[in-house]
Amino acid sequence: MHTLSGAALWCALLGLVIFSALYARDAVAFPRFDWRQRARDFLTLTKPVVAALLLVTTYAGMVAGGGTWPSLELTFWTLLGGFLAAGGSSALNQYIDRDLDKNMQRTAGRPLAAGRMMPAEGLAFGLALLVISFYLLAGFVNLLAAWLALAGMVYYVFLYSLLLKKATVQNIVIGGGAGAIPPLVGWAAATGSLSIPALFLFAIVFLWTPPHFWALAIVRRKDYARAGVPMLPVVRGEKQTRTQIFVYTLELVGLTLLMPLLGYTGSIFLVSALVLGGALLYAAWRTWRQAGNKVAWQMYRWSSLYLFFIFAALALDAVRG
Repeated sequence: MHTLSGAALWCALLGLVIFSALYARDAVAFPRFDWRQRARDFLTLTKPVVAALLLVTTYAGMVAGGGTWPSLELTFWTLLGGFLAAGGSSALNQYIDRDLDKNMQRTAGRPLAAGRMMPAEGLAFGLALLVISFYLLAGFVNLLAAWLALAGMVYYVFLYSLLLKKATVQNIVIGGGAGAIPPLVGWAAATGSLSIPALFLFAIVFLWTPPHFWALAIVRRKDYARAGVPMLPVVRGEKQTRTQIFVYTLELVGLTLLMPLLGYTGSIFLVSALVLGGALLYAAWRTWRQAGNKVAWQMYRWSSLYLFFIFAALALDAVRG
């Protein structure tokens, strides 16, 4: 703990030095806002809606790993650390993408892209959240959970945001692993280890990610093209994208049905996987067969609900299945 405290303090001081230097350089170019606006902007940097969905998978991983509802104390520290890790990663992503975001209608209003916040503020905020997240998870949960959360940050910020996003059409396929780490964090928090069933939770989110974001990319195709992001609809066209959405959805639903067959889940999850998977497959089939943004947007929205409910079913099954 003393080593962790020293490391956290050193990182915090380093962050303050970097922030002070950048702030002094850039302060004249940015107007000041009232504290309410500033608070809203800092919250926006964390992408709270995205973080909330990730925390659902984290908590489900805790329940599935432990086989029971975790204690309030363990839940609090795990979810707090998970939120800070996700929020810090999102802030650093927006720092990296601030110029790219200016060219996209969906993201032009973000604090850094819109110029309401200095880049140094976003950088310092993201780094601070990540340091605090690691410290809390290591100190109040366990080191495995802390290192997994840190690995998710490195994966998302460095592998996806810096290297893959603008370099390859497979960006979201490879980068999807970052969003699949939170259930592993939850599992590790409850058990102190990882096992094969935990990897299935990782695989669910990993296979869910491409069809979810490709559906959004169909709707926002012009945005991505303008920003120079090689998303599948931009590079290969909508027809191939719609086909891939259906293929990945088939694989996802097949994976969820394999889990009860292997004895990793029970009847509650089996029924849920059949019902939810059937509905998701129908949405993917419509996206495959019908052109237009309407069905793609419906696929995007429904896939978000699917992930929430399939992990809720997983947690309930672990306790009562």
